[in-house]
Amino acid sequence: MTATTDQPTRHRPTDAATDDATLLGKEASRAVRRRSMRLLGDLLRPHTKALAWAALLVVASTLGQVAGPWLVAVAIDRAVPALADGSGTPLALTGAGYLAAAVLGGVAAGAYVRAAARIAQAVLLDLRRRVFRQTQRLSLEFHESYTSGRIISRQTSDLEALRELLDGGLTGVVSSLLLMVFTFAGLALLDWRSGVVLAVAFVPAWLLTRWFQRMSQRYYREQRTASARLIVKFVETMTGMRAVQAFRRQPTTEAEYGRLGEDYRDANLQIFGVNGRFQPGLILIGNLTVVAALAVGGWRVLDGALEVGVLAAVLLYCKRFFQPVQQLGMFYNAFQSATAALEKVSGLLAEEPTVVEPARPLPLPGGRARGELRLDHVRFQYGDGPVVLPDLDLTIPAGQTVAVVGTTGAGKSTVAKLVTRFYDASAGAVRLDGVDVRDLASADLRRAVVMVTQEAYLFSGSVRENIALGRPDATQAEIEAAARAVGAHEFVLEMPDGYDTDVNKRGGRVSAGQRQLLSFARAFLADPAVLVLDEATSSLDMPGERLVQRGLQTLLADRTAIIIAHRLSTVAIADRVLVMEHGRVVEDGTPEELVAGEGRYARLHAAWRDSLV
Repeated sequence: MTATTDQPTRHRPTDAATDDATLLGKEASRAVRRRSMRLLGDLLRPHTKALAWAALLVVASTLGQVAGPWLVAVAIDRAVPALADGSGTPLALTGAGYLAAAVLGGVAAGAYVRAAARIAQAVLLDLRRRVFRQTQRLSLEFHESYTSGRIISRQTSDLEALRELLDGGLTGVVSSLLLMVFTFAGLALLDWRSGVVLAVAFVPAWLLTRWFQRMSQRYYREQRTASARLIVKFVETMTGMRAVQAFRRQPTTEAEYGRLGEDYRDANLQIFGVNGRFQPGLILIGNLTVVAALAVGGWRVLDGALEVGVLAAVLLYCKRFFQPVQQLGMFYNAFQSATAALEKVSGLLAEEPTVVEPARPLPLPGGRARGELRLDHVRFQYGDGPVVLPDLDLTIPAGQTVAVVGTTGAGKSTVAKLVTRFYDASAGAVRLDGVDVRDLASADLRRAVVMVTQEAYLFSGSVRENIALGRPDATQAEIEAAARAVGAHEFVLEMPDGYDTDVNKRGGRVSAGQRQLLSFARAFLADPAVLVLDEATSSLDMPGERLVQRGLQTLLADRTAIIIAHRLSTVAIADRVLVMEHGRVVEDGTPEELVAGEGRYARLHAAWRDSLV
């Protein structure tokens, strides 16, 4: 099976569109909402039994609350008159019933809160894992366009909004809805004419709620967007603090952050303004309903058409009916914030990697990579940008060390990304031992091809854990042997705890040269057939480079290597040099042959030699 050479058009991350509410039309907005609701349903589906138990508990709790006014009516109209006849039994039974209803409601409410909390925390844990798994699954192209600040926003502020909804909001809305339904049913059964008054009053309350829904939905989207932009700016500034201070950018970045902070403040003020009209409006409607029920009911009591106890129960029911309406308004406040956050998270989870796992992966010949590479008429461009590689045809025999040099933008690093399959070719194919890399299982490809970058990233943890990153099951002897092979063993032993020393954030305890040697030890331990060095020595000083050069000679032995380099000192150890320009190989030969000629490499080499004088 050979992978097709025609690749799908690369696209902007889905969430980039939803980060600006003004870009969403009505149809797109509905699609985003449906996507987020599907995600919520998918998250809740494994907890159907727990949700059913929680529903039973909330029904029991609500029945306990609704029974109270009914029992008050019975006590006033039946039990109290019975006292005049010398019988206290009806009042005692009514009081006992009221107490039992209160206890039942309280116990059921407590159990429901605990059950809902367990469901909420399980859902949040599942969602956090999904977001983290998805960000690791997505291709390098996504991470180069989707900033780390936005990913942090998805994992922090957006999930926090969901947590607030799940922890308290859902508990309140379910109980509030049931309380409204049961309250109206109890009132209608007790006195249907008073139920009509309540039903009429519900119409303006519903209209006000619909207005609040439309306005808050728009403003909460703007708030989540403003929040994400604020976090992105903060993360970018903190990450680039050296550049900020070196170029005295503090006033400018502070002003930019201040403007974003003002946008976030204004978005919140818009929400508070909507809430400031919604909540008092509901309270006013509720109070007017009580007044109307009292007026109509009082007139009927005077006519003998309504008992006093029933009127008292009607007033209690009317008052209680609008309490959950207010709680629903508060819930909808949290719901809009959480929905906006869920739209962002669902957008992230809806992303598909542009570099996909093959449906039917092919094995490497012989079961193990030899290291022969072929770029077969490869064409590549980043998204809709200019073509970086128009038609690259290149073969690298197994075991050969090839240095790739050229000016910035010549396509050197693009070659490295295609060989390691961080990107797929737009046309043509990259083959390892004759197999298209798109047909190889990612695990097989990662075992066979390893890249060492300029940054030499070290994770928080011990030196041992960092060296064993590609082989977590490696023994201490194997780890030390890898460090010795590249010349890192001696300085590791000089560290406070040797191989157990915590390197701190991004390798802060070690120098740039030492970090690079540790990354070489990591690659040596992984033992790939193909090693790609992308500017691996460009950030080092001369002593550090000499230290790394010795480690390189051991690392590159008996394996295919591609060295992307600006420094020609690194090129000297190569078997072959490729000079690239505008995505094409313009010179190809051994270092000695190219230096002896009069081409681009000879001029580059002469300029480099003169710079050392």
